[in-house]
Amino acid sequence: MPSPDGPGAAAGPAAPATQGGAGRAPFGARLWAAMQAKGPLCVGIDPHPGLLAAWGLPDTPGGLRSFSLAALEAVAPLAAAVKPQVALYERHGSAGMAALEELLAAAAQAGVLTIADAKRGDIGSTMAGYADAWLRDGSTLAADAVTLSPYLGFESLRPALDLAAANGRGVFVLDLTSNPEGASVQHVGGSESVARRIAGAAAVENQRYARDVLGSVGLVVGATVGSALADLGIDLSAVRGPILAPGLGAQGATGADLRATFGASYPSVLATSSRGILAAGPDVAALRAATREALQGL
Repeated sequence: MPSPDGPGAAAGPAAPATQGGAGRAPFGARLWAAMQAKGPLCVGIDPHPGLLAAWGLPDTPGGLRSFSLAALEAVAPLAAAVKPQVALYERHGSAGMAALEELLAAAAQAGVLTIADAKRGDIGSTMAGYADAWLRDGSTLAADAVTLSPYLGFESLRPALDLAAANGRGVFVLDLTSNPEGASVQHVGGSESVARRIAGAAAVENQRYARDVLGSVGLVVGATVGSALADLGIDLSAVRGPILAPGLGAQGATGADLRATFGASYPSVLATSSRGILAAGPDVAALRAATREALQGL
């Protein structure tokens, strides 16, 4: 479990946390509190066609809605956050996105943090448009945080970084992913790799946040990256932001793997399990049992 002193806590007085939009605390502070209260688990809500069928639901917007709300009901008391996979809603067009909007609203009502797994990334006014959709107060798609792709340059994310900070929301920037193709970009540069530069840029962004809590600019680092962090000389504890680590459960990673991979930065890790938990549905009790089992391993 995370240390009560916070990840990489420094000696001396902490800077006061600033308030975001609607008077909310920064995302990093809210996530840290949720991880302390419930444990470091994020449940992915991924309405894959195969899972819908296994739950006895049609691959339709109505099926998405039933699946999403049932999954939320089951895991809300146990998970620090939920992470809907946006692509699986988009494939159903506007009706699918309406189901996602309903899920986000229901999670907010239940007091569960949401991370929209949208992996958006662009430049200029287009990036500002994505930021407006996912991070603006009043948007029907607004989540507590959104995943972003920095591969047009980290600074291309500026509209989202600034809007998230202004509204007390957060971002998770793709850094070191576990898919085999990722290394062809992320590992380039060796000791000055692309992934290391992204981590460094996130660390600079997090200097604006209070020192005694997680910053609100997180990174996505796969739970199954193995020795890549050490090989590339990346010190995630210097980032002082949350680490979203997909791959727990169905993709093969265990809590022991996470502790070995992340080392000193493990207290900042928010482990993500999707199919490993969702496969236990649709029974609510079974879903909760699978969630508790995942938590026990962390």
